[in-house]
Amino acid sequence: MTTSTAARRRDRTHYLYLAVILAVLAGIAVGLVAPDFAVELKPIGTGFVNLIKMMISPVIFCTIVLGIGSVTKAAKVGKVGGLALGYFLLMSTVALGIGLLVGNLLEPGSGLHLTQALAKSGHAQATAGHAQNTTDFLLGIIPTTVFSALTEGKVLQTLLVALLAGFALQAMGATGAPVLRGIEHLQRLVFRVMSMIMWLAPVGAFGAIAAVVGATGTAALKSLAVIMIGFYVTCFLFVVLVLGGLLRLAAGVNIFALLRYLGREFLLILSTSSSESALPRLIAKMEHLGVSRPVVGITVPTGYSFNLDGTAIYLTMASIFISEALDKPMSLGQQFGLLIFMIIASKGAAGVTGAGLATLAGGLQSHRPELVDGVGLIVGIDRFMSEARALTNFAGNAVATVLIGHWTKELDHDRLTEVLGGRLPFDETTLVDSHTAAVPAQPDAPVLEKTG
Repeated sequence: MTTSTAARRRDRTHYLYLAVILAVLAGIAVGLVAPDFAVELKPIGTGFVNLIKMMISPVIFCTIVLGIGSVTKAAKVGKVGGLALGYFLLMSTVALGIGLLVGNLLEPGSGLHLTQALAKSGHAQATAGHAQNTTDFLLGIIPTTVFSALTEGKVLQTLLVALLAGFALQAMGATGAPVLRGIEHLQRLVFRVMSMIMWLAPVGAFGAIAAVVGATGTAALKSLAVIMIGFYVTCFLFVVLVLGGLLRLAAGVNIFALLRYLGREFLLILSTSSSESALPRLIAKMEHLGVSRPVVGITVPTGYSFNLDGTAIYLTMASIFISEALDKPMSLGQQFGLLIFMIIASKGAAGVTGAGLATLAGGLQSHRPELVDGVGLIVGIDRFMSEARALTNFAGNAVATVLIGHWTKELDHDRLTEVLGGRLPFDETTLVDSHTAAVPAQPDAPVLEKTG
């Protein structure tokens, strides 16, 4: 990809970002000035959410099947791959758990009573359901046919079929390679459709925010501010306390020194809302830091698909927010069930803009279908939270690379000390931002969504 092509792609992303901001501001203004009219705009937001729901099953199916293939390739590398995957699984679980904890402590959506407020306008949908026992739930995971899981929008059924297909293709070895390539092409198609849908995000955000503000007034703005600020603070504390504490205890490295060393990459991510743009630079800088090339070559690309700490925190906090805003809080058991689902499905949050929203909607669809419409509320602030997600994901992958290098004795501590101390600076002339040759195998692996 040439520098000019990359610049044009980033420019288009910025246009969408600005359009969403303007749409949110316009929605807030309409909601405050003409609340009755604003509430009538709810179907606009609902229509956008329905488009997202349409993509849940194909996004999850493609990414889980291909994800299992990536895990297999990485595990074959031996100690480094197995250790990296185990670490990614552990940290994703920790991040998801922290998101649930903070969401329950902040209760950002409490007091909105969106279901009651929007019911007055005649737009609330019937959400009554029937209770399921454990047997019904487990039997409901099994689809009628392999393809019905993909066509009926049953997320847990899709997940089951994807896992079976992934392990079957793994067992087929070279024979299954053409099928995997076909699914890779299908994934590109799915992500391209998702990108097209996301260009309607300004329209969806306008309708959703206008309806919510029209129904609740300034209470909605306060709640949105709480979850945004809470999310940013949570991400910062996660990086400093959890990742920083682990880095200090395990490898004796100061997290602030590492973050300062990667300062230019953080600015690049902040300007593009995408950690993908900094992938080649992270690989080069980790090697310069003293981590061996094999460890960097395995850990960094795999982490971009499987180590999404910021996205994990976002998914669980957003789920709690939506359930409280709709006056349908999730029980502790449902929250743990959601956490387990997100541990697997969050690997599908890698890809393009909007895949994270599809994963969020998929988690709610699998546990509390009546909450899926609340995703429209998150669309309005999703872009504002994207930078924190991308920065946290990037920091998590940098820390993971250093830790894996330390644990496998593939880290030159003396060189690391010199580099972080500023006595051995990185030579910027050896790398340009558009350079992609440094990216090792996994050329078709999904990378972090452009909104983090």
